[in-house]
Amino acid sequence: MEIGESFVGTGPNAASVSTVLGDRDGSVGAAWVAALATPTAGHAPFVAVLQRGLAVKPSTLVVNKARIDGTGHARMNWGPVQAGVAAGVADTVAGGMLTEAEAEQQVLIVAVFVDPAADDADALFANHREAVRSAIVIGRGQLPAARDAASKRNEAWNPFYRPTPPTP
Repeated sequence: MEIGESFVGTGPNAASVSTVLGDRDGSVGAAWVAALATPTAGHAPFVAVLQRGLAVKPSTLVVNKARIDGTGHARMNWGPVQAGVAAGVADTVAGGMLTEAEAEQQVLIVAVFVDPAADDADALFANHREAVRSAIVIGRGQLPAARDAASKRNEAWNPFYRPTPPTP
């Protein structure tokens, strides 16, 4: 199992993705099927396609982290975000990061956060394409090393929160 994470872009059109890649016959495959078969209100996992009727390989399930908030938000998730995810996955196969044999045998789960305020379809597409490609590269490399992650424990922050520095 390979786990990756990537954040690309700024503002409401940024891409925040988490990936899990593994064998279709293993625990990742079982999780893939279970997630597809058990949607909940506002969260409907779906298969990423490059074009209508052309699913990307490895078979990729897109899972939304944020509850779908209206028609516009749904269109952003199922339109440019989904297309960007599919293109990013295909980029890893075309670029040799994943072999064709691996693409046939493995499945990928991509959890995406799409801000309900997202308003630029082209930015969403580009950011998700790069974030997915990057997350797969990170997962393939088993990055970061535990030592490197632990060394940053006192510098924790993310695009949604930055702690106020303590006063002397």
